[in-house]
Amino acid sequence: MTSDLFHGFEPPAPRREDMAEGAVLLRGKALETEDELLGALAAIEEKAPFRHMVTPGGFVMSVAMTNCGEAGWVTDLSGYRYDRTDPLSGRCWPPMPAPFMSLAVEAATEAGYPDFRPDACLINRYEPGARLSLHQDKNERDFANPIVSVSLGLPAIFQFGGLKRTDPVRKYALHHGDVAVWGGPSRLFYHGIPALKEGVHPKAGAARINLTFRGAL
Repeated sequence: MTSDLFHGFEPPAPRREDMAEGAVLLRGKALETEDELLGALAAIEEKAPFRHMVTPGGFVMSVAMTNCGEAGWVTDLSGYRYDRTDPLSGRCWPPMPAPFMSLAVEAATEAGYPDFRPDACLINRYEPGARLSLHQDKNERDFANPIVSVSLGLPAIFQFGGLKRTDPVRKYALHHGDVAVWGGPSRLFYHGIPALKEGVHPKAGAARINLTFRGAL
């Protein structure tokens, strides 16, 4: 492993970056609780394993997903939706771990959304080559709540556009421990992740984990 690859895991300065009105990037926000977050994630995966969901158009997503909280985001041939039960097991999704909730609330408050209390966390696992095309998060019941997105593991590029798919896209390098929060005027901005590059992270292995907290119900 090269020193350049290790350098890619370091969160760059400044600590806070404004991406748009209502949208901020909090560099290294999750580093203090990284071990607790990864430990809680392992427990979630035991009860609700990662899986590659199928879109309504019949495409298998390259990103593997699971959920925790009162509801989980799912997609299949019938559409996109939030469901209180895991379709694989028929059981409720694992409850939201305390370290997840604490980080989401603290990050949202720091970004200007002190009333945010997520009831769902969609967990994405990117392996090299996996990507998520530009999209809006719009299956939630109330768009007054922000999205809180935590990056763990391999670095990635975050594409952040506007209210239209054709709006200009800004690109931000996301590193292990970074937290992006967007809401208010930018709540429905298009965003995505291009194909993840090869690498191995010291704590997360050959993958990027993305925790996305929402007010879904």
